[in-house]
Amino acid sequence: MFQLKPITAAGIPAALHKAERYRLLNDSACAESICLDILAVEEENQSAIVMLLLTITDQFASESGAGKRRAQELLPRIRDAYKRSYYSGIVLERWAKAQLQRGLPNAAEIASDAYHDAMEHYETAERLRPEGNDEAILRWNTCARMLARHERPRATFEEYAPALED
Repeated sequence: MFQLKPITAAGIPAALHKAERYRLLNDSACAESICLDILAVEEENQSAIVMLLLTITDQFASESGAGKRRAQELLPRIRDAYKRSYYSGIVLERWAKAQLQRGLPNAAEIASDAYHDAMEHYETAERLRPEGNDEAILRWNTCARMLARHERPRATFEEYAPALED
C-alpha cells in the first residue's frame, strides 16, 4: 500500500477550486480524493466537508447503499444547522433520483420515501434559512414535481388480488 502524501495548508484554497472543477468535469472520484486530502490537513474544513458530501452523492447512480451511508455520516460534521438540514435533503433527493435511474424493483417506492424525507429536511432548512435564500424552497418544489411525475399510488391490502391457480 502507498503512503499518501499530505498537502500543505497553504494549498487548501487551490485544492478546493480543483475539487470543484473535477466535479464539473464529472470526475467525482478525483474530486472526492482531493477533499479527503484537504480534510487530512484541516479535518473540520466546512467547504471540504460539503464538497466531499456532494462528490459522494454524484456517485449514487453507480454505487450501492454504501454511498448513501458515507454521505450521511458527514452530515453531523456540518456545523451550521441550516446547511445541515439543507444537505440532508440533498443526500435524500439525490438518492431518490439515483434509485429511479437504476430502475431496480421497488425503485419508485424507495424513491418516493426518500423524496418525502428530503422534503421534510428542506422544510426545516426553510425555517432556518438566511433572508433571501430560497434554495430549500427550490429543492422542495423539485421534489414535489418529481413525486408528481413518478409516484404511484400504493395498493392497499384489500386492493391486492393475487392470481391463484386452480
